[in-house]
Amino acid sequence: MHVTSSGATRRITAPFTGEPLAELPVSSADDVSAAYAKARAAQAEWAARPVAERVRPFLRLHDALLDRRGEILDIVQNETGKARKHALEEVLDVAGCALYYARRAPRLLAPRRRQGVFPVATRVAELRRPKGVVALITPWNYPLSLGVTDAVPALLAGNAVVHKPDTQTALSALWTIDLLAELGMPRDIWQVVLGEPADIGDALLDGADYVAFTGSTRGGRKIAEEAAKRLIGCSLELGGKNPMLVLDDADLDHAVQGAIRACFSNAGQLCLSIERLYVHASVFDAFAERFAAQVRAMKLGPGHDWSVQMGSLTSRRQLDAVTAHVDDALAKGATLLAGGRARPDLGPLFYEPTVLTGVTQDMELCRNETFGPVVALHPFASDDEAVELANDTIYGLNASVWTANLARGRALAGRIKAGTVNINEGYGSAWASYDAPMGGMKASGLGRRHGAEGLLRYTEAQTVASQASWLGFEPPAGVPYEKWAGVLSTTLKTMRRLRLK
Repeated sequence: MHVTSSGATRRITAPFTGEPLAELPVSSADDVSAAYAKARAAQAEWAARPVAERVRPFLRLHDALLDRRGEILDIVQNETGKARKHALEEVLDVAGCALYYARRAPRLLAPRRRQGVFPVATRVAELRRPKGVVALITPWNYPLSLGVTDAVPALLAGNAVVHKPDTQTALSALWTIDLLAELGMPRDIWQVVLGEPADIGDALLDGADYVAFTGSTRGGRKIAEEAAKRLIGCSLELGGKNPMLVLDDADLDHAVQGAIRACFSNAGQLCLSIERLYVHASVFDAFAERFAAQVRAMKLGPGHDWSVQMGSLTSRRQLDAVTAHVDDALAKGATLLAGGRARPDLGPLFYEPTVLTGVTQDMELCRNETFGPVVALHPFASDDEAVELANDTIYGLNASVWTANLARGRALAGRIKAGTVNINEGYGSAWASYDAPMGGMKASGLGRRHGAEGLLRYTEAQTVASQASWLGFEPPAGVPYEKWAGVLSTTLKTMRRLRLK
């Protein structure tokens, strides 16, 4: 196990059972500094390698990960408590994202010709230089996906990474680093440190040339403040209170199945998860009845059975937060259609998938992110009202629209203030389309993962311009500057007419 540590340890437990799972090393501030020293020493040699050489281990990762999926599925489930099919989403995501960037990094990082001020006389190239050492801070809910898919483009860009995964779910990242080392990645370019933000957070930010953070909006604000003090860049994917709109022409059976996946994947512990479900008044009762019946019939349970539809929450803190939101809503008059209780008979952290109606502004779960298997249903009367309701939040991460008319769906999507909007899907269409950027608006974050920006955010753009000796910015010898100003003006107007500028 390759965690920079002076010897302290912390025991993590399995959410399914509460039994001990592993004893992990814990890092100190000095350990973080040592990790940065190793990363910087390795980064210079790594960045000097041709991009075509850097991509090789990551091209191999795709098949290696799929071939050994059983190993990593067990690890992800054991440390998070999620259902096996939801763990598979992480494996497929890492395989697909790594392949996308490994194939495209050589082109994205290649020098690009840019138009110079004077045709022929000015030659300009845009170069992409690595930031140096990237601090990567990833959460517990999707430890494989979020840990690996942010590290891969940073490494391909020529950086080294000092990674702080959540200690509860560090095993999946550590397993992947070992696999990549077997596939040819220099081990020192990806350092791992473990510990609480209060203990190692300052050291982690102090050593970074760039910070990539996925987590709460509160945590993201602190990261942004510290990054601003040091004038370094950061990207932040933060919280969400994501809406789903079911229009009056939607296929209700299709929408019900889509809502189950969108609301209850990973027990709702997904930043893209749907927590607000708006249904047209003309189909509200029919949808609510079908949806609640399907939710009540969902199979919950621990273990590696593929038929399980929802697993456990990951921590006692999350169980307490979900319980508090639901109890508060019910005490203030919300109506329970399905779920609404913990299930200690299944395991210490299980909570039933829960559907509520009659949720009002004075209830905690109305506006605040629950991050659990809870969704509130609301009726709406028109497309304009649906958009207004969807946008009535400080967040803007993900949204979903369900309709038989794709043109209508796209028109509504363009009016919703969210970084991704899926039509007739909850989150997967946008998330898995790696060529398109993904991230949040408003309080849901800064920057984007995926697409060109997902790699180029880890680089500094450098412009190199060379000027021919026969044409410069000063007048030739003997030419008065006033006359030279006229020549330049005439030349620039001619270039405009010829579309040379």
